[in-house]
Formats: sequence, structure tokens, C-alpha cells
Amino acid sequence: MYVIVDIETTGGNMSNGKITEIAIYRHDGEKIIDEFVSLVNPECVIPPFITSLTGISNEMVESAPPFYALAKDIVNICKDAVFVAHNVGFDYNFIKHEFKSLGYEFDMPSMCTVKLSRKLIPGHQSYSLGKLCDELGISISARHRAAGDALATVKLFELLLDKNNGLINPEDPYQQFSADGLHPDLSIEFIKSLPGETGVYYLHNEDGELIYIGKSKNIRNRIITHMGNPKTKKGIEMKMKTADISYHLTGSELIALLKESQEIKEEKPRFNRAQRRARNQVGLYHYTDRKGYMRLILKPNSGVEIPDCTFESLKEGREQLFKWIDEYELCQQLCGLYEGKNGCFQYQLKTCKGACVGEESDQPYNKRVLQLITKLSYGHNNAVILDKGRTPDELGIVVIENGKYLGYGYIYEDTSIENPEEFKEHITCFNDNRDTRIIIGNYLRQKKYKKLITY
Repeated sequence: MYVIVDIETTGGNMSNGKITEIAIYRHDGEKIIDEFVSLVNPECVIPPFITSLTGISNEMVESAPPFYALAKDIVNICKDAVFVAHNVGFDYNFIKHEFKSLGYEFDMPSMCTVKLSRKLIPGHQSYSLGKLCDELGISISARHRAAGDALATVKLFELLLDKNNGLINPEDPYQQFSADGLHPDLSIEFIKSLPGETGVYYLHNEDGELIYIGKSKNIRNRIITHMGNPKTKKGIEMKMKTADISYHLTGSELIALLKESQEIKEEKPRFNRAQRRARNQVGLYHYTDRKGYMRLILKPNSGVEIPDCTFESLKEGREQLFKWIDEYELCQQLCGLYEGKNGCFQYQLKTCKGACVGEESDQPYNKRVLQLITKLSYGHNNAVILDKGRTPDELGIVVIENGKYLGYGYIYEDTSIENPEEFKEHITCFNDNRDTRIIIGNYLRQKKYKKLITY
């Protein structure tokens, strides 16, 4: 069963746009069997350029029902179906966002007729709905109106079904799911009931032992990947051994990554061999010597001092430190990697600026050391990363203090915070290590967070 959907909105961004019209046609693979079409009061002003594009004015939607009044009907017509749309991410995510604001998790398998068209009818210059329909001889009675575009998508969908011998969406993960090799205690129905949300999931064997920890933005789809039809020896064995699945929703992808990394280190599951590591035993520290030069040193973590970064072994630390010495033009001797008395080996090769023998003063040398330390400390000494929460009215928070990862937690969006220091009252503290630095550093560089507060 399918529902072919089209919506019109006040803008292209679901964070500040609202739905103004929705059309849904329920299809059994041969014909339309039900339909739902309605204008929607967006409870905000429709911009003039949108009105000129769609023909939907503020006067037209003034007496229309708001989305929450239509929500039940939308859920009912979409029940147990595949969500189909042309550029499905736009329509699906807009509707999902509207439901999330109501505290309801709208979650369906989806199919994009753009992607399927590219695969089944290649060679077209454009795959926009209007141009593709023109080339295929499909008429659109009312372009940029929900019902007109949705009915055109229905005709395109039927053409694609015919081209694909009536098969459902090849991208639907359930189609490729094989129960062969699945543990008798685990069912496909249970797997389908898992949430399609962000979090950390846990695979257990029949004795309840934890055998794998993973993170995903869509837990159900990731489990289907694991349990569906694995090809590798490890994947087949893990599928056979998994008798139960549990999960912890995080909302925030960053918190999921941090939680996964921390728990793999603590639990050391059997099938996480490539990811698991013992606690980081060696740290990189810095201090200033009597001559005013900042020195770096690798030594075992004491648990008292906070290192600039950590490594699994001295060998790993030395290899990485040599790379940073080259990158930042540092001195091997001042970094504890050369014990000679007449300058470091690089100085003898004339590639060291001579801080080890006093030829380079401390100020320019220390500036480069600080650049490296800043890079290792996320670029901010004190910061709070605000990210998605587990519910619409919640925020995930990650705290960095004195250049070190302190921990994560959650607050309600309306929580009164007068001083950034107060965020620490809402977190659970965890160890700072090289993996957390990589995870947080990448997240900050990609600017995936909702807000960054530095202080």
C-alpha cells in the first residue's frame, strides 16, 4: 500500500515554513482507493511570492483548519503504507516536523519518485516534476497546487511501477530483509517496531551478553542493515548471535556519538573489535621551562593532571607527535623526542628554527605550540554546544571547560540559564580523550549543532 503525497508551504525551510495545502492519495499498486485534500491554515502570513507561485492567498487559508486539526485524518490515511512523493525528503520532513511539534513521532518507509525515475527511466535532461511530466506526456491540471501535483505524481508512480514489474520501492529496506539466519528469539515484527530516531542501540546474545554497540540517526533502519541480508562473515555471525535488541534515544547525533564511544571502551563488546580501545593510557602534556619555552611531553596518564590529548600507547603518541612537529615546525628536543645536547636532529639538518639552542626566541616558538594546543582543545576553552533533544521541548547539551570535554546532558528549552556555568548542573561528567576530541571537533567544524555558546 502506498500514499502519494504533495504539499504546498509558506517557504522552503521547515524550521520557519508552514504547510498551506496537503493532498494524499492512497494507492494499492493498481489504483487510487482513498484520498485526502485540504487547505491548511499555516497560522502565519504567506509571503507574496509564494502566493504568486501557488495561487494560495492568506484569505484562502484564513478559515481553513490548522495542521493539528487534520493530524488524525493524515495518520489514518497513511497507516501501513509507503510514503511516496517527488523529492520525498521535502514533503516527508515537513510533515514529520509538523507532527513532532505536536509531540507525535510520524515515521513511515518512504520512496522518492525522483530517485526511482533516474534509475528506471534514465536519460532525461531534467527530473523536476513539471519537465519530466511534459516529456512523458503526463498532464498536470494545476501546477504548484497540492492536488494537481500529487495526481501527476500518481500517474508517474504508476508508470514507474509498470516499468519495475509492479515491485515496491527497491530502496525500501524491508524488501531486502531476509529472515534466514535470524535468531529464533528475534522477529521481523519486533525489528519493525524499533524507533526510527537518533540514539545508541545494543545487540545482545541469548544469554543477555552485550555483543555489539552502535549509533544511528535511524535506529530501525540501521538494525535492518545489520539483520537484513549481511554478506560478510562477521555480519552473518552477528545476525545469528543477536537474540535481543535494546536502545537509548539521544535526540542529538553528537551525544549518540559520544555515548557510543564511551560505552564501547567500557563494555568492549565482542563485535566492536575495530572500534574498541582500552582506556587511553598515555597523555600529551605541556609546561613552560625555566627559559620560557613551552615544552610538550608524552607520559602515562596519572588521572590527576588533564592531558591535552591521549593515546592508547607511547608508540602511537610518538608517531602522532612527530607529525605535529612537522606541521607546526616545532622542536623535537623541546617535545621530548630527542635527547642530544647540541640541538635536535632536525636542527642539525637545518629544518628546526633553533629553539633548542636559543637561536629562535620563546615568543614565536610558543605561538606555534599554542596553535597546536588550541587545535587539540576544540578551539574554545569554555563552550556549551546546544543540540537536538529527545523531545521537541528539550535540548541536548555538551560542555567544554578549560579546553576539555566535561560531559553531556539535557535541559528543557525554557530552562532559565543566567550564567553558562549553570549548564554544568545538568550534565553527567565523562573522561576527555582523543576520540571525544575527534568527535566534537568534527561536529563543530561541520556546524551540525543548533547553537554554540562560548564564554
